[in-house]
Amino acid sequence: MLKRVATVALTAMIMALAACSTSHQIEVKPVEVKPIHITIDVNVKVDRALDDFFSDIDKAQ
Repeated sequence: MLKRVATVALTAMIMALAACSTSHQIEVKPVEVKPIHITIDVNVKVDRALDDFFSDIDKAQ
């Protein structure tokens, strides 16, 4: 009886260890990085600054 219990316990332990040893393969594809084009329009601020700068000249004429 003790021999049978030991055999069952040993078998259960071997099966548990076999279940824990799994492996997975993940395929990683290369990532394509495309350039990003950013256009910032600062003409409004420059235009206002030039208007303020040259307003004295415009008033004089």
